Amino acid sequence: MKLIHASAALGLISLAACSAPQSAPASDDMLAALSQYCGQAFEGAVTSDDPRDADWASEVLTIHFRQCSDDEVRIPLHVGENRSRTWIISRQGDGLRLQHDHRHEDGSDDAVTMYGGSTVTPPANGRAQFPADQFSKDLFEREGLAVSVTNVWTIALTDTALTYALDRPERHFEVSFDMTRPVDVPPAPWGFE
Repeated sequence: MKLIHASAALGLISLAACSAPQSAPASDDMLAALSQYCGQAFEGAVTSDDPRDADWASEVLTIHFRQCSDDEVRIPLHVGENRSRTWIISRQGDGLRLQHDHRHEDGSDDAVTMYGGSTVTPPANGRAQFPADQFSKDLFEREGLAVSVTNVWTIALTDTALTYALDRPERHFEVSFDMTRPVDVPPAPWGFE
């Protein structure tokens, strides 16, 4: 039996550790998971039971993975015929950023647009949470929506569903999309014809 000197053994362990592949940031995993659906559209429904969500619950909800790159995914959300919303999920360091691009039918910006937040902890298991950032808090205050300054948005992706949720004290809104059944691609969101 051949013995290896302790310092030589430590050197081998150190060398092996240096050459071990680094794992990709969790943001890469989530962006890659979302990007696999690029070009496809899916229908969903409101899954929360708040009576304030009745208007959305009565509509067909459709998401379209319209634009994807290594650093960003743009997902328009159609609520019936309303094509005013696009979720923008982008890489930010080891985490992700979520923005809500809201437009009027003529394509101009809504007064409340580009709000959202960044993950505080890296996404894990296909789930990312986005507390409202300072830009959003200032926007909500300015536009008379102070109740929204504590918003936390969640996007969760499994093999079968994409769930989007909004939470704050005394408010939970959630929609879920069936990722197993692509549907026809909807028209472009307003402002992106």
